[in-house]
Amino acid sequence: METITYTKKDIATKLANRNNFSVKSAKDLVDDFFIIMRDFLMEDNPYTRIEIRNFGVFESKPTKAKPRARNPRTNEEIYVPAHKKTLFKPGKILKSHLQKPL
Repeated sequence: METITYTKKDIATKLANRNNFSVKSAKDLVDDFFIIMRDFLMEDNPYTRIEIRNFGVFESKPTKAKPRARNPRTNEEIYVPAHKKTLFKPGKILKSHLQKPL
């Protein structure tokens, strides 16, 4: 099975074609959108939630520190400090489409 990868440029081109923008202005909009989302997720709040209706929810949550994690290659015990992780939960429309059999 072949994997198709889309980039920000592909998103900007599609946006420009749909809305009669120039590709340059669409690229600027897409860049700004992702910068704003990244800034929201990087805030100092322990819990951040970005809900985009009919698409999904991006969340960042804190994790606990793991004092006795193990490196599987060397079997060495290491300490993993507490940090934040990012999650994505698809919305109803996207989820129902992704659950269809291939």
